[in-house]
Amino acid sequence: MYVSKKEGRILRDAIQNWRETELISEAESRKLKNSYEVTSFDWNRVAKYSFWMAICCIVISISSAIADQWLIALFKKLFRAPDSVKSIGFALFSGGLYLLGIRRRRQHPDNVYSNEAILFLGAAATAAAIAFLGKAMDTGSGHFSLLLLLAAFIYGFLGLWFPSKLVWLFSLLSLGSWFGAETGYASGWGAYYLGMNYPLRFVLFGLVLIFCGSYLFHRWKDKSEFLRITRAVGLLYLFVALWIMSIFGNYSDSEIWYRAKQIELFHWSILFAAASIGAIYHGVKYDDGMTRGFGLTFIFINLYTRFFEYFWEGTHKAIFFALLALSFWFLGAKAEKIWQLSLVKKLTTPSD
Repeated sequence: MYVSKKEGRILRDAIQNWRETELISEAESRKLKNSYEVTSFDWNRVAKYSFWMAICCIVISISSAIADQWLIALFKKLFRAPDSVKSIGFALFSGGLYLLGIRRRRQHPDNVYSNEAILFLGAAATAAAIAFLGKAMDTGSGHFSLLLLLAAFIYGFLGLWFPSKLVWLFSLLSLGSWFGAETGYASGWGAYYLGMNYPLRFVLFGLVLIFCGSYLFHRWKDKSEFLRITRAVGLLYLFVALWIMSIFGNYSDSEIWYRAKQIELFHWSILFAAASIGAIYHGVKYDDGMTRGFGLTFIFINLYTRFFEYFWEGTHKAIFFALLALSFWFLGAKAEKIWQLSLVKKLTTPSD
Protein backbone atom coordinates (compact mmCIF):
# COMPACT_ATOMS: atom_id res chain seq x y z
CA MET A 1 0.00 0.00 0.00
CA TYR A 2 1.31 3.43 -0.97
CA VAL A 3 0.88 6.31 1.48
CA SER A 4 1.98 9.93 1.58
CA LYS A 5 4.81 11.19 3.78
CA LYS A 6 2.37 12.56 6.34
CA GLU A 7 0.44 9.31 6.47
CA GLY A 8 3.72 7.42 6.74
CA ARG A 9 4.74 9.44 9.80
CA ILE A 10 1.40 8.75 11.48
CA LEU A 11 1.67 5.02 10.80
CA ARG A 12 5.30 4.88 11.95
CA ASP A 13 4.49 6.63 15.23
CA ALA A 14 1.45 4.40 15.80
CA ILE A 15 3.41 1.20 15.20
CA GLN A 16 6.23 2.42 17.42
CA ASN A 17 3.76 3.24 20.21
CA TRP A 18 2.14 -0.19 19.94
CA ARG A 19 5.55 -1.83 20.10
CA GLU A 20 6.63 0.19 23.15
CA THR A 21 3.41 -0.66 24.97
CA GLU A 22 3.84 -4.31 23.92
CA LEU A 23 0.53 -4.45 22.10
CA ILE A 24 2.36 -6.10 19.21
CA SER A 25 5.51 -8.17 18.95
CA GLU A 26 8.69 -7.22 17.13
CA ALA A 27 7.79 -9.54 14.27
CA GLU A 28 4.34 -7.97 13.94
CA SER A 29 5.93 -4.53 14.05
CA ARG A 30 8.23 -5.38 11.15
CA LYS A 31 5.33 -6.91 9.23
CA LEU A 32 3.25 -3.75 9.63
CA LYS A 33 6.15 -1.52 8.61
CA ASN A 34 6.71 -3.61 5.51
CA SER A 35 3.02 -3.50 4.57
CA TYR A 36 3.17 0.08 3.28
CA GLU A 37 5.50 2.23 1.25
CA VAL A 38 5.91 5.98 1.47
CA THR A 39 5.66 7.71 -1.89
CA SER A 40 7.85 10.72 -2.49
CA PHE A 41 5.37 12.34 -4.85
CA ASP A 42 1.69 11.84 -5.77
CA TRP A 43 2.03 11.49 -9.53
CA ASN A 44 -1.55 10.27 -9.91
CA ARG A 45 -2.89 13.56 -8.59
CA VAL A 46 -0.45 15.52 -10.74
CA ALA A 47 -1.66 13.68 -13.83
CA LYS A 48 -5.31 14.38 -13.04
CA TYR A 49 -4.81 18.07 -12.38
CA SER A 50 -2.48 18.47 -15.34
CA PHE A 51 -5.10 17.28 -17.79
CA TRP A 52 -7.75 19.51 -16.23
CA MET A 53 -5.33 22.43 -16.51
CA ALA A 54 -4.72 21.48 -20.13
CA ILE A 55 -8.46 21.69 -20.83
CA CYS A 56 -8.65 25.06 -19.07
CA CYS A 57 -5.71 26.32 -21.12
CA ILE A 58 -7.44 25.17 -24.31
CA VAL A 59 -10.53 27.16 -23.31
CA ILE A 60 -8.40 30.22 -22.49
CA SER A 61 -6.52 29.84 -25.77
CA ILE A 62 -9.76 29.74 -27.74
CA SER A 63 -11.11 32.72 -25.81
CA SER A 64 -7.93 34.70 -26.45
CA ALA A 65 -8.05 33.82 -30.11
CA ILE A 66 -11.64 34.97 -30.38
CA ALA A 67 -10.70 38.26 -28.73
CA ASP A 68 -8.07 38.99 -31.38
CA GLN A 69 -9.49 41.29 -34.07
CA TRP A 70 -7.64 39.63 -36.95
CA LEU A 71 -8.80 36.22 -35.86
CA ILE A 72 -12.31 37.56 -35.34
CA ALA A 73 -12.41 38.53 -39.00
CA LEU A 74 -11.09 35.09 -39.95
CA PHE A 75 -13.67 33.33 -37.82
CA LYS A 76 -16.41 35.44 -39.39
CA LYS A 77 -15.38 34.17 -42.80
CA LEU A 78 -15.23 30.59 -41.58
CA PHE A 79 -18.54 30.82 -39.78
CA ARG A 80 -20.57 32.40 -42.53
CA ALA A 81 -21.79 28.92 -43.29
CA PRO A 82 -25.40 28.13 -42.35
CA ASP A 83 -26.06 26.98 -38.80
CA SER A 84 -26.99 23.54 -40.09
CA VAL A 85 -23.53 23.16 -41.65
CA LYS A 86 -21.88 24.30 -38.42
CA SER A 87 -23.94 21.77 -36.50
CA ILE A 88 -22.86 18.97 -38.82
CA GLY A 89 -19.25 20.12 -38.60
CA PHE A 90 -19.21 20.08 -34.81
CA ALA A 91 -21.04 16.74 -34.80
CA LEU A 92 -18.35 15.22 -37.03
CA PHE A 93 -15.63 16.79 -34.91
CA SER A 94 -17.15 15.43 -31.71
CA GLY A 95 -17.52 12.00 -33.32
CA GLY A 96 -13.83 12.05 -34.20
CA LEU A 97 -12.92 12.94 -30.63
CA TYR A 98 -15.12 10.16 -29.27
CA LEU A 99 -13.52 7.63 -31.62
CA LEU A 100 -10.07 8.85 -30.63
CA GLY A 101 -10.95 8.58 -26.95
CA ILE A 102 -12.30 5.04 -27.32
CA ARG A 103 -9.32 3.98 -29.40
CA ARG A 104 -6.86 5.39 -26.88
CA ARG A 105 -8.77 3.72 -24.06
CA ARG A 106 -8.35 0.34 -25.74
CA GLN A 107 -4.69 0.90 -26.59
CA HIS A 108 -3.71 2.74 -23.41
CA PRO A 109 -6.23 1.80 -20.69
CA ASP A 110 -3.92 3.07 -17.95
CA ASN A 111 -3.98 6.64 -19.30
CA VAL A 112 -7.29 7.34 -17.59
CA TYR A 113 -7.07 11.11 -17.33
CA SER A 114 -5.89 11.82 -20.87
CA ASN A 115 -8.59 9.53 -22.27
CA GLU A 116 -11.29 11.23 -20.21
CA ALA A 117 -9.98 14.65 -21.24
CA ILE A 118 -10.49 13.73 -24.91
CA LEU A 119 -14.02 12.53 -24.17
CA PHE A 120 -14.66 15.79 -22.31
CA LEU A 121 -13.68 17.78 -25.40
CA GLY A 122 -15.95 15.52 -27.45
CA ALA A 123 -18.83 16.28 -25.10
CA ALA A 124 -18.15 20.01 -25.43
CA ALA A 125 -18.18 19.72 -29.23
CA THR A 126 -21.46 17.81 -29.01
CA ALA A 127 -22.94 20.69 -27.01
CA ALA A 128 -21.85 23.12 -29.74
CA ALA A 129 -23.40 20.89 -32.42
CA ILE A 130 -26.72 20.80 -30.56
CA ALA A 131 -26.62 24.57 -30.01
CA PHE A 132 -26.16 25.26 -33.73
CA LEU A 133 -28.86 22.70 -34.51
CA GLY A 134 -31.19 24.68 -32.28
CA LYS A 135 -30.33 27.91 -34.10
CA ALA A 136 -30.92 26.24 -37.45
CA MET A 137 -34.34 24.92 -36.39
CA ASP A 138 -35.39 27.92 -34.30
CA THR A 139 -39.02 28.91 -34.86
CA GLY A 140 -39.09 31.66 -32.25
CA SER A 141 -41.16 29.62 -29.80
CA GLY A 142 -38.50 29.76 -27.09
CA HIS A 143 -38.90 26.04 -26.42
CA PHE A 144 -35.16 25.43 -26.18
CA SER A 145 -35.60 22.84 -23.45
CA LEU A 146 -36.11 20.24 -26.19
CA LEU A 147 -32.47 20.73 -27.15
CA LEU A 148 -31.43 20.03 -23.57
CA LEU A 149 -33.51 16.86 -23.62
CA LEU A 150 -31.85 15.85 -26.89
CA ALA A 151 -28.45 16.47 -25.30
CA ALA A 152 -29.43 14.34 -22.31
CA PHE A 153 -30.41 11.44 -24.59
CA ILE A 154 -27.27 11.72 -26.71
CA TYR A 155 -24.93 11.93 -23.73
CA GLY A 156 -26.81 9.16 -21.96
CA PHE A 157 -26.61 6.81 -24.94
CA LEU A 158 -22.93 7.54 -25.56
CA GLY A 159 -22.04 7.35 -21.88
CA LEU A 160 -23.60 3.91 -21.51
CA TRP A 161 -22.24 2.69 -24.83
CA PHE A 162 -18.58 3.68 -24.40
CA PRO A 163 -18.91 3.35 -21.31
CA SER A 164 -17.88 6.69 -19.78
CA LYS A 165 -18.96 8.07 -16.43
CA LEU A 166 -17.88 11.55 -17.52
CA VAL A 167 -20.21 11.55 -20.52
CA TRP A 168 -22.96 10.06 -18.33
CA LEU A 169 -22.43 12.98 -15.95
CA PHE A 170 -23.09 15.35 -18.86
CA SER A 171 -26.32 13.45 -19.47
CA LEU A 172 -27.48 13.89 -15.87
CA LEU A 173 -26.62 17.59 -15.88
CA SER A 174 -28.41 18.07 -19.20
CA LEU A 175 -31.42 16.22 -17.83
CA GLY A 176 -31.55 18.54 -14.83
CA SER A 177 -31.22 21.57 -17.10
CA TRP A 178 -34.04 20.24 -19.28
CA PHE A 179 -36.27 19.74 -16.25
CA GLY A 180 -35.74 23.30 -15.06
CA ALA A 181 -36.20 24.81 -18.52
CA GLU A 182 -39.20 22.65 -19.42
CA THR A 183 -41.11 23.44 -16.23
CA GLY A 184 -40.23 27.09 -16.74
CA TYR A 185 -41.55 27.01 -20.30
CA ALA A 186 -44.71 25.16 -19.22
CA SER A 187 -45.40 27.83 -16.60
CA GLY A 188 -44.86 30.68 -19.05
CA TRP A 189 -41.52 31.42 -17.36
CA GLY A 190 -43.32 32.27 -14.17
CA ALA A 191 -41.92 31.62 -10.73
CA TYR A 192 -44.26 28.72 -9.94
CA TYR A 193 -45.11 25.45 -11.62
CA LEU A 194 -47.88 23.45 -9.94
CA GLY A 195 -47.40 25.73 -6.92
CA MET A 196 -43.67 24.99 -6.65
CA ASN A 197 -40.74 27.33 -7.16
CA TYR A 198 -37.52 26.11 -8.77
CA PRO A 199 -35.79 24.76 -5.61
CA LEU A 200 -38.85 22.76 -4.56
CA ARG A 201 -39.10 21.26 -8.04
CA PHE A 202 -35.50 20.14 -7.86
CA VAL A 203 -36.11 18.52 -4.48
CA LEU A 204 -38.57 16.23 -6.24
CA PHE A 205 -36.28 15.86 -9.25
CA GLY A 206 -33.38 14.77 -7.05
CA LEU A 207 -35.54 12.19 -5.28
CA VAL A 208 -36.83 10.79 -8.57
CA LEU A 209 -33.30 10.59 -9.97
CA ILE A 210 -32.02 8.75 -6.88
CA PHE A 211 -34.81 6.17 -6.80
CA CYS A 212 -35.00 5.63 -10.56
CA GLY A 213 -31.22 5.33 -10.84
CA SER A 214 -31.09 2.85 -7.96
CA TYR A 215 -33.94 0.80 -9.43
CA LEU A 216 -32.41 0.74 -12.92
CA PHE A 217 -28.79 -0.01 -12.12
CA HIS A 218 -29.51 -2.53 -9.38
CA ARG A 219 -31.24 -4.60 -12.06
CA TRP A 220 -28.92 -3.71 -14.93
CA LYS A 221 -25.85 -5.42 -13.53
CA ASP A 222 -23.66 -4.75 -16.57
CA LYS A 223 -23.99 -1.01 -15.99
CA SER A 224 -23.99 -1.02 -12.20
CA GLU A 225 -20.86 1.17 -12.25
CA PHE A 226 -23.11 4.11 -13.17
CA LEU A 227 -25.17 3.79 -10.01
CA ARG A 228 -22.73 5.68 -7.82
CA ILE A 229 -22.47 8.78 -10.01
CA THR A 230 -26.24 8.80 -10.59
CA ARG A 231 -26.92 8.71 -6.86
CA ALA A 232 -24.28 11.38 -6.24
CA VAL A 233 -25.85 13.78 -8.74
CA GLY A 234 -29.33 13.03 -7.41
CA LEU A 235 -28.22 13.68 -3.83
CA LEU A 236 -26.52 16.89 -4.94
CA TYR A 237 -29.69 18.14 -6.64
CA LEU A 238 -31.71 17.18 -3.57
CA PHE A 239 -29.56 18.69 -0.85
CA VAL A 240 -28.61 21.89 -2.66
CA ALA A 241 -32.30 22.48 -3.40
CA LEU A 242 -33.22 21.78 0.24
CA TRP A 243 -30.51 24.19 1.39
CA ILE A 244 -31.90 26.94 -0.86
CA MET A 245 -35.41 26.11 0.36
CA SER A 246 -34.27 26.49 3.98
CA ILE A 247 -33.17 30.06 3.16
CA PHE A 248 -35.83 31.28 0.73
CA GLY A 249 -38.71 28.87 1.27
CA ASN A 250 -41.27 28.46 -1.48
CA TYR A 251 -41.26 32.18 -2.22
CA SER A 252 -40.61 33.67 -5.63
CA ASP A 253 -40.81 37.39 -4.97
CA SER A 254 -37.83 38.87 -3.14
CA GLU A 255 -39.96 41.54 -1.46
CA ILE A 256 -42.39 38.97 -0.05
CA TRP A 257 -39.48 36.84 1.13
CA TYR A 258 -37.81 39.84 2.77
CA ARG A 259 -40.99 40.63 4.72
CA ALA A 260 -41.44 37.00 5.79
CA LYS A 261 -40.52 36.15 9.37
CA GLN A 262 -37.87 33.55 10.03
CA ILE A 263 -40.40 31.37 11.83
CA GLU A 264 -42.27 31.09 8.51
CA LEU A 265 -39.18 29.48 6.99
CA PHE A 266 -38.30 27.35 9.99
CA HIS A 267 -40.18 24.27 8.79
CA TRP A 268 -37.99 24.19 5.69
CA SER A 269 -34.93 24.14 7.94
CA ILE A 270 -36.48 21.25 9.86
CA LEU A 271 -37.10 19.38 6.60
CA PHE A 272 -33.50 20.04 5.53
CA ALA A 273 -32.20 18.74 8.86
CA ALA A 274 -34.49 15.69 8.71
CA ALA A 275 -33.21 14.80 5.25
CA SER A 276 -29.60 15.14 6.45
CA ILE A 277 -30.24 12.98 9.51
CA GLY A 278 -32.04 10.44 7.33
CA ALA A 279 -29.04 10.29 5.00
CA ILE A 280 -26.69 9.80 7.96
CA TYR A 281 -28.91 7.04 9.35
CA HIS A 282 -28.99 5.30 5.97
CA GLY A 283 -25.23 5.61 5.63
CA VAL A 284 -24.57 4.17 9.09
CA LYS A 285 -27.12 1.37 8.80
CA TYR A 286 -26.07 0.20 5.35
CA ASP A 287 -22.41 1.28 5.55
CA ASP A 288 -22.97 3.71 2.68
CA GLY A 289 -20.22 6.30 2.69
CA MET A 290 -21.92 8.47 0.09
CA THR A 291 -25.20 9.08 1.90
CA ARG A 292 -23.36 9.38 5.20
CA GLY A 293 -21.00 11.95 3.71
CA PHE A 294 -23.81 13.99 2.14
CA GLY A 295 -25.77 13.89 5.38
CA LEU A 296 -22.86 15.03 7.54
CA THR A 297 -21.80 17.73 5.08
CA PHE A 298 -25.22 19.28 4.70
CA ILE A 299 -26.21 19.05 8.34
CA PHE A 300 -23.17 21.21 9.10
CA ILE A 301 -24.12 23.54 6.23
CA ASN A 302 -27.59 23.76 7.75
CA LEU A 303 -26.22 24.57 11.21
CA TYR A 304 -23.84 27.23 9.93
CA THR A 305 -26.56 28.75 7.74
CA ARG A 306 -28.87 29.03 10.75
CA PHE A 307 -25.98 30.47 12.77
CA PHE A 308 -25.57 33.25 10.23
CA GLU A 309 -29.33 33.83 10.02
CA TYR A 310 -29.98 34.16 13.74
CA PHE A 311 -26.78 35.72 15.07
CA TRP A 312 -25.33 37.90 12.30
CA GLU A 313 -27.30 41.04 13.08
CA GLY A 314 -27.57 40.78 16.85
CA THR A 315 -24.01 39.73 17.68
CA HIS A 316 -20.84 41.80 17.74
CA LYS A 317 -18.77 40.80 14.73
CA ALA A 318 -15.68 40.07 16.85
CA ILE A 319 -17.65 37.63 19.00
CA PHE A 320 -19.44 36.23 15.95
CA PHE A 321 -16.26 35.35 14.08
CA ALA A 322 -14.52 34.18 17.25
CA LEU A 323 -17.31 31.65 17.82
CA LEU A 324 -17.15 30.69 14.16
CA ALA A 325 -13.38 30.18 14.38
CA LEU A 326 -13.72 28.04 17.50
CA SER A 327 -16.33 25.85 15.85
CA PHE A 328 -14.16 25.33 12.76
CA TRP A 329 -11.12 24.60 14.94
CA PHE A 330 -13.07 22.00 16.91
CA LEU A 331 -14.46 20.47 13.73
CA GLY A 332 -11.02 20.34 12.11
CA ALA A 333 -9.43 18.74 15.16
CA LYS A 334 -12.11 16.06 15.34
CA ALA A 335 -11.92 15.42 11.60
CA GLU A 336 -8.13 15.05 11.77
CA LYS A 337 -8.42 12.57 14.63
CA ILE A 338 -11.04 10.51 12.79
CA TRP A 339 -8.88 10.53 9.66
CA GLN A 340 -5.85 9.29 11.59
CA LEU A 341 -7.86 6.49 13.20
CA SER A 342 -9.33 5.43 9.86
CA LEU A 343 -5.86 5.36 8.32
CA VAL A 344 -4.53 3.10 11.07
CA LYS A 345 -7.62 0.89 10.80
CA LYS A 346 -7.11 0.55 7.05
CA LEU A 347 -3.54 -0.55 7.59
CA THR A 348 -4.28 -3.06 10.33
CA THR A 349 -7.36 -4.61 8.70
CA PRO A 350 -6.30 -7.80 6.91
CA SER A 351 -7.09 -7.85 3.20
CA ASP A 352 -8.89 -10.78 1.58
